[in-house]
Amino acid sequence: MTPQILLVDVDGVIIHPVHPDGWASQIEADLGITKADLEAGLFTPHWNAIMLGQADLHDVLDDVLHQIAPHLNARVLMDYWFRNDGRLDETLLADLASLRAQGTAMHLATVQEHHRAAYLWNTLGLNARFDAMHYAADLGAAKPDLAFFRAIEARTARPAGDHFLLDDRQTNVDGALAAGWSAALWDGSQTLAQVFAP
Repeated sequence: MTPQILLVDVDGVIIHPVHPDGWASQIEADLGITKADLEAGLFTPHWNAIMLGQADLHDVLDDVLHQIAPHLNARVLMDYWFRNDGRLDETLLADLASLRAQGTAMHLATVQEHHRAAYLWNTLGLNARFDAMHYAADLGAAKPDLAFFRAIEARTARPAGDHFLLDDRQTNVDGALAAGWSAALWDGSQTLAQVFAP
């Protein structure tokens, strides 16, 4: 049975890195910064606050790069990151469009910070393919926390049971089920029709 509101995860579902080994797999050759330095300088100490909207990626990244890679600035690295982590799964998107045309509300439910969320929505054009986008920095909560799902329900003004999450992480599927949603794990091995088969 097709859901009334389908909430689709972004990374690992409709978006994939350009390079199979990840968006930063060529970053040392391309930009002269190592993945290890970026992990130690940005992601480990700052990512949780950025993801929850408590800190701004551009501002934090500028400070971090000033210390670990002064030849770079935040905008250059963000453009590189977003571009290399932005390959759309057009086959799945076409199937989602068909479902949307049949009356299913199509929303994104994703763990993003503000800048990449804007890039996905506006630059990659997901605003033309989905009815709404719900993301961690905007909600102040991330999957699989119950607060993430409840914040979305407050926006849709629909009961938990009207929501269906399609996600590539079992922990997020489990979180949605615990919130009273329907949910399915997406690994690309099934069609949407098979996912929603009774």
